Amino acid sequence: MKKNKNGARARRSSISELRRRELAEAALRTVQKFGLKGTTVHRVSEEAGISHGLVHYHYKTKSDLLEATVKLNNYNITRQVLRLMEESRTPGARLKAVLWGNLCPEVLTMETAHAWASYAGEAAFNPNLARIVKMIEKRLMSNLAYDLRKLVPKEDALRIARFLALQTDGIWHHVARSPENPDNRAEFDALCDVLRLLLSGLGQDSALDAE
Repeated sequence: MKKNKNGARARRSSISELRRRELAEAALRTVQKFGLKGTTVHRVSEEAGISHGLVHYHYKTKSDLLEATVKLNNYNITRQVLRLMEESRTPGARLKAVLWGNLCPEVLTMETAHAWASYAGEAAFNPNLARIVKMIEKRLMSNLAYDLRKLVPKEDALRIARFLALQTDGIWHHVARSPENPDNRAEFDALCDVLRLLLSGLGQDSALDAE
């Protein structure tokens, strides 16, 4: 009997997590269409095809729901980075995997950039959102610094990682202001060219070309 109860509880938990994920995806699409200010529980419920009450059941406040969309957006990027990292064998290849994972067409579009720009603006007034955005930025810098430290001294690695993270964020904001989807490969190639120059100045001329 106890096993049956535990099994039923696990199934309910699994269904709840699936519903929360579906709502986060619907909310992310809504933010991409209307921005944060235009995102309402009513619009999210319409996008998800469920009642307002169910939205509030899974996410008590609009802020909770928006935080879930930021995490979902970051999860989509992380999934791409991990997929690319599996094929990378050298520090240079892994650096390119991190950068391309953040700039590839699967994650960076005009719509996703609009959403990210909205999050960044709201973070100035929402401490919880600011914490999540800062965590995402720190993780990107950490991922870059990890392999950079295999190529250059620690201080240089941290400086370059911060520069690349800022440039990546700048590309996302540039795309958010653009009336059309980006040329993802051109943005990536330009950032790699800058990184290649920085590494060359530190005696690592061919680090990015090693596979």
